Amino acid sequence: MVWSVVKNVQQGLKFRGGVWGLLHHMYTNGDYPFKFGTFMGADGAGNRYYENKVDYPFGQHRWVEPGDMNNFDSSSIPPEWHGWMVSMNDAAPATEDEFIADRKQHFVEMEHSDANVDHNVGHTEPFFNFHGMHDQSQMRSRGYGIGNPIVNLPPGAPNGYYTQPGSPYNPASIRKLEFIGDLDEASGGGRPYKSLKWADRLQTADEKAANLAAKAVDDKKMMSSFQQEVLNRQAAARGRGRGTVVGK
Repeated sequence: MVWSVVKNVQQGLKFRGGVWGLLHHMYTNGDYPFKFGTFMGADGAGNRYYENKVDYPFGQHRWVEPGDMNNFDSSSIPPEWHGWMVSMNDAAPATEDEFIADRKQHFVEMEHSDANVDHNVGHTEPFFNFHGMHDQSQMRSRGYGIGNPIVNLPPGAPNGYYTQPGSPYNPASIRKLEFIGDLDEASGGGRPYKSLKWADRLQTADEKAANLAAKAVDDKKMMSSFQQEVLNRQAAARGRGRGTVVGK
């Protein structure tokens, strides 16, 4: 018992960078300073993943050593490594392609498929690590042209979260800005508008009053023309008479 503790301390001093590194790991990382296994890979945030099936029971045989021990919680583990940590996946993300290639040799094709993948995992979107943050819904601008300084998203950078096709936030659904006219076209331009409602908002009070007056004149002319057309139809009807009466 005593000898095993001494050996663990010796290994801890060797692999944790001396006394200060060992004490730092003991304070921030519980029993992991004395837990050793096979290095399985690391993620973009610097978290390191280990496995030891010999010395530890199932459920404790896989663990993570944080890249930033002072700012770490369970959400710091990305989805691809979380599946491996909880034993949903047999292969670590670093060896996933080799594992699938090996298992495909034992697949029995029951029916032809036109899918563009040849294994049961199917299509997966590439995962992008952004400053160690895996919740991509946080990768959004806080306003036009200001970005998001909290997550270090620079101004003008696209949002990093997924949007459904057809969503107004999907880049493919954003229509290009096209103008249909300019209020100052006669003088070289300066107040372009993309719709009549937009043009109405750009007009001054005097311009709106002048447009209303011009519209009233046009309405009066149109009404006079309509009334004259009605009078002409009535005169034409009287000129034709009441028609031929049969039997008289």
